[in-house]
Amino acid sequence: MAVKEAGTTAEGSGGFGGVVPPGVSRVRPTARERLLAAANELFYNEGVHTVGIDRVIEQAGVAKASLYNTFGSKDELVRAYLETRRASVTQRITQAVERYDTPRERLLAVFEGQGELFAQPDYRGCAFARASAESHPGDLAEQAAEDYRRWVRTLLTELAAQAGVLEPEVLARQLHLLYDGSGQSARMDHDPAVAAVARTAAATLLDAALTQGHQRMAGEDADSFSSSTTSSR
Repeated sequence: MAVKEAGTTAEGSGGFGGVVPPGVSRVRPTARERLLAAANELFYNEGVHTVGIDRVIEQAGVAKASLYNTFGSKDELVRAYLETRRASVTQRITQAVERYDTPRERLLAVFEGQGELFAQPDYRGCAFARASAESHPGDLAEQAAEDYRRWVRTLLTELAAQAGVLEPEVLARQLHLLYDGSGQSARMDHDPAVAAVARTAAATLLDAALTQGHQRMAGEDADSFSSSTTSSR
């Protein structure tokens, strides 16, 4: 198992899972950064619709005009909050994948990255599932959640194809169910170790998909050989 040296990850970013999102500095935070930090804590812990704008403004320590000048509306703040969460999660998952060289380990590393997220003391489940549950069809929060899920499915599909799976879309759909389920289990059961269980299940699904693909290809080769032998008689 080839493992690359892990890159340096900034810790203690205050609710971003130990990863400093792109565009967020550590020195003299701007009004935008303070608003995003407050939104990240309040929206994630209590809900995007439960928390009102006044609480975000109070915690951020900015004037109400700063919020509207920066984001324009609460919906846009919610979308920015979810985009920040996505940057943090995708960075963590990508770093886990890039630690490995072999296609198999890179695919399974997605669940290792999840485990690192689950181990964060402030983990309260998938921010996108939580926001989507409060949203109406077509609103900005739902769109942000769909974009995130599309990223996850695309990543799983690409990694499955690189691993040699004959039908990567099918395996990616199965693994996405595992990915979603492990997130729910980690939250509901307060068990970050569920990521290791999900990784083991993912390995079983991957092996089954590879075996099925090899058997299908062998069968097709046998049929082709049989047909060519018959036609030559």
